[in-house]
Amino acid sequence: MSDESYTKIIGINEKVQNIRELIEKVADTGLSVLITGETGTGKELVARRLYEKSDRKNQPFVKVNCAALPDTLMESELFGYEPGAFTGANQKRRGKFHLANNGTLFLDEIGDMSHYLQSKLLRVLQDGTFSPLGSEKDVKSNVWIIAATNKDLESEIQKKKFRSDLLYRLNTINIHIQPLRERPEDIPLLVKHYFNMFTNQLNRNKTFSSEMTDDVMEKMVEYNWPGNVRELQNVIKRIVVLGCSEETIGFLSLKREPMIDKDPDEKELGNNQVGCDNIWENLNIKELGYENKLPLKEIGKVAVDKAEKQVILHVLSKTGWNRKKAIKILNVSYPALLYKMKDLNIYPN
Repeated sequence: MSDESYTKIIGINEKVQNIRELIEKVADTGLSVLITGETGTGKELVARRLYEKSDRKNQPFVKVNCAALPDTLMESELFGYEPGAFTGANQKRRGKFHLANNGTLFLDEIGDMSHYLQSKLLRVLQDGTFSPLGSEKDVKSNVWIIAATNKDLESEIQKKKFRSDLLYRLNTINIHIQPLRERPEDIPLLVKHYFNMFTNQLNRNKTFSSEMTDDVMEKMVEYNWPGNVRELQNVIKRIVVLGCSEETIGFLSLKREPMIDKDPDEKELGNNQVGCDNIWENLNIKELGYENKLPLKEIGKVAVDKAEKQVILHVLSKTGWNRKKAIKILNVSYPALLYKMKDLNIYPN
């Protein structure tokens, strides 16, 4: 498996596709990027993908966890120090800004950075210089800043926990990642991707089809995934090592959110009760380029697509977009329904 596959952004969800397009557009601009989203959604993955697509890909990528250390240690971690700067500083040490020079500095959990360090960071962003602890000399810094947070920084500004001027500097480009529960159509793709990745990493001789049955995939899609993609990765690792036993996937059923019936008349639905408009009346022959002829194969394909889209939309609407109920009515598997939804551009409003 190639190195690039480890940072590939997986998904057919429209917003995931937009993220891939945005990465292509901004990766070589050097503009500051702020990545937002819940814990475990893949913010570092997006940061590394930006880096790999940039013209700095052969320069350092340096990560700093802004929530990991107290202020005094974090300041020296970021900016370095000179001998004698503080007790125990016996030799010169270069900070992350120095190490990332000409490359990329990824500031993870930027929302947890103290006001004091926020002001120091703002100076670097404004002037392109910083001073190591114990030094009177400014050091020039040429780094691309990518920051990430799971916090609502606008709300943190209202609480006076985050500087508005720093947010404006960091948020030149914003990339927001949806939680996994809001893009269930991507789950089968992610499951297959990580299953193949981890069987390779862990040197396990297991096949996707034998472990990931329709029943297992159904549970995967219906589960709420509070830990997002990171939680899914851990589940796949356990499956690769231990198999799909009750011990490894039993919790998927126990922790699922209760389904809400949005349509009290859903029980009246049946395979022969789906209301559709007359297909012929909906086919615009001129728009399809068939004004003077009617090639049956092409017309048939368009008609089938229109009919399937109407049927799927009707069933999803009647079931409140409950895919579990929809597949029973349509008599298809989860992967088949999700593929059709993607192919026919069917998304929740």
